[in-house]
Amino acid sequence: MADLITASPEIMRGKPVVFGTRITVEFILEQLGHGHTVEELLDGHPRLTREGVEAAIRYAIDALRTERVVKAAAG
Repeated sequence: MADLITASPEIMRGKPVVFGTRITVEFILEQLGHGHTVEELLDGHPRLTREGVEAAIRYAIDALRTERVVKAAAG
Protein backbone atom coordinates (compact mmCIF):
# COMPACT_ATOMS: atom_id res chain seq x y z
CA MET A 1 0.00 0.00 0.00
CA ALA A 2 2.91 2.39 0.72
CA ASP A 3 3.95 2.01 -2.93
CA LEU A 4 0.77 3.84 -3.93
CA ILE A 5 2.21 7.20 -2.86
CA THR A 6 5.19 8.54 -4.74
CA ALA A 7 7.02 11.83 -5.13
CA SER A 8 9.17 13.01 -8.00
CA PRO A 9 10.39 16.51 -8.87
CA GLU A 10 8.99 16.03 -12.38
CA ILE A 11 5.43 15.43 -11.17
CA MET A 12 3.43 18.15 -9.39
CA ARG A 13 6.67 19.86 -8.27
CA GLY A 14 7.62 16.92 -6.08
CA LYS A 15 4.46 16.80 -3.99
CA PRO A 16 3.41 13.28 -2.97
CA VAL A 17 0.85 11.87 -5.41
CA VAL A 18 -1.12 8.68 -5.83
CA PHE A 19 1.00 6.51 -8.13
CA GLY A 20 -0.02 6.70 -11.77
CA THR A 21 -1.96 9.94 -11.28
CA ARG A 22 -1.28 13.62 -10.77
CA ILE A 23 -3.60 13.62 -7.76
CA THR A 24 -1.75 14.91 -4.71
CA VAL A 25 -2.14 13.77 -1.13
CA GLU A 26 -2.79 17.42 -0.34
CA PHE A 27 -5.72 17.59 -2.81
CA ILE A 28 -7.30 14.43 -1.39
CA LEU A 29 -7.05 15.74 2.18
CA GLU A 30 -8.42 19.15 1.17
CA GLN A 31 -11.40 17.58 -0.56
CA LEU A 32 -12.18 15.31 2.39
CA GLY A 33 -11.71 18.25 4.76
CA HIS A 34 -14.24 20.27 2.77
CA GLY A 35 -16.83 17.53 3.25
CA HIS A 36 -16.51 15.61 0.00
CA THR A 37 -16.93 11.87 0.32
CA VAL A 38 -14.54 9.22 -0.93
CA GLU A 39 -17.23 8.21 -3.42
CA GLU A 40 -17.35 11.77 -4.78
CA LEU A 41 -13.58 11.77 -5.19
CA LEU A 42 -13.68 8.43 -6.99
CA ASP A 43 -16.53 9.56 -9.26
CA GLY A 44 -14.71 12.78 -10.15
CA HIS A 45 -11.33 11.15 -10.75
CA PRO A 46 -11.64 7.82 -12.58
CA ARG A 47 -7.95 6.92 -12.19
CA LEU A 48 -8.15 7.32 -8.41
CA THR A 49 -8.93 4.20 -6.37
CA ARG A 50 -10.22 3.69 -2.86
CA GLU A 51 -6.83 2.16 -2.04
CA GLY A 52 -5.15 5.34 -3.30
CA VAL A 53 -7.31 7.50 -1.05
CA GLU A 54 -6.59 5.26 1.94
CA ALA A 55 -2.86 5.35 1.16
CA ALA A 56 -2.96 9.16 1.00
CA ILE A 57 -4.59 9.34 4.42
CA ARG A 58 -2.06 6.91 5.90
CA TYR A 59 0.78 8.89 4.30
CA ALA A 60 -0.46 12.08 5.95
CA ILE A 61 -0.85 10.37 9.32
CA ASP A 62 2.70 9.03 9.11
CA ALA A 63 4.05 12.45 8.11
CA LEU A 64 2.35 14.10 11.08
CA ARG A 65 3.42 11.35 13.43
CA THR A 66 7.08 11.97 12.63
CA GLU A 67 6.82 15.78 12.54
CA ARG A 68 8.64 17.56 15.33
CA VAL A 69 8.44 21.17 16.43
CA VAL A 70 11.79 22.78 17.18
CA LYS A 71 11.91 25.84 19.40
CA ALA A 72 14.00 28.62 17.94
CA ALA A 73 16.92 29.81 20.03
CA ALA A 74 16.43 33.17 21.69
CA GLY A 75 18.62 35.76 20.14
